[in-house]
Amino acid sequence: MSAFLEILRPGFLLRDALVGSVLVGIVCPLVGVYFVLRRMIFLGVALPQLSAAGIAFAFLVHRTVVGPHVHLEVGERALARLGASAFTLCGILVLAAFERRGRGIVEARIGVTYAAAGALTILFLAADPWGEAQMVNLLKGDLLATTERSLAVLASVLGAVVIVLLAFQKEFLLVSFDRDLAVVFGKAAGLWDMVLYLVCGVTISFGVMTAGPLVTFGFLVAPPLTARLITRHMMSFSVASAALGGVAAFAGFYCAYRYDWPLGPAEVAVAVSLLVAVGAMVRLWRALGLRPT
Repeated sequence: MSAFLEILRPGFLLRDALVGSVLVGIVCPLVGVYFVLRRMIFLGVALPQLSAAGIAFAFLVHRTVVGPHVHLEVGERALARLGASAFTLCGILVLAAFERRGRGIVEARIGVTYAAAGALTILFLAADPWGEAQMVNLLKGDLLATTERSLAVLASVLGAVVIVLLAFQKEFLLVSFDRDLAVVFGKAAGLWDMVLYLVCGVTISFGVMTAGPLVTFGFLVAPPLTARLITRHMMSFSVASAALGGVAAFAGFYCAYRYDWPLGPAEVAVAVSLLVAVGAMVRLWRALGLRPT
């Protein structure tokens, strides 16, 4: 109990890391909702890995053009964000183009993308041995190193993402559920797809920069899948996803702080535990002839 109260204190030493974790835990599920709707959950695996490849490439460029790395240098981190965003957005656009043309198997394309991104990440790291140690920490997600400045940037970007998702929710839902119907209604389906992909790319890029690929993927997928089991309407689906993600992030942070666990894996473990627990409860309700509300 003392650890819980200590976390809630305004002067808590790791307050920025806690707030950053909760922000990622709330916003990533809001984006993951659309992966679930489009039945492209595995895209949540490939895109964070692409973002990681972009970060590794950005560090390699910095080493080649500018010189040796300086830990947490502002320009270096900005270049890493640019690399993560560029790789993620390019990957989304290419996969979306193939999806619209109906060429090949979706899962196969995503699998190839994941494998290629993983290979590129390792190759970029191998080509830049001087910065390998700090890049590995960044790619794993160094949440505990979150600063007040990086938290402000993260909050601004993710806040803008939430505003866009709320403002254009109807358009995003329409193109996600039925693209042909969106065209019939006079919606520019291609434009709204692009906007949604841009939002996804930005969210994933900043999520990976802050929490790493594992945590980003976990929050993209686990909370929406959990919420899907207990909700029936789109608004409640989104709200429940964000709430579950925020709770998992806070609970995971508490467990990591209380028991000295690695922070990222602890948060993902809590999110998956919620999914398993809710799934078991839903099965029990159905076995008893009840229906979850």
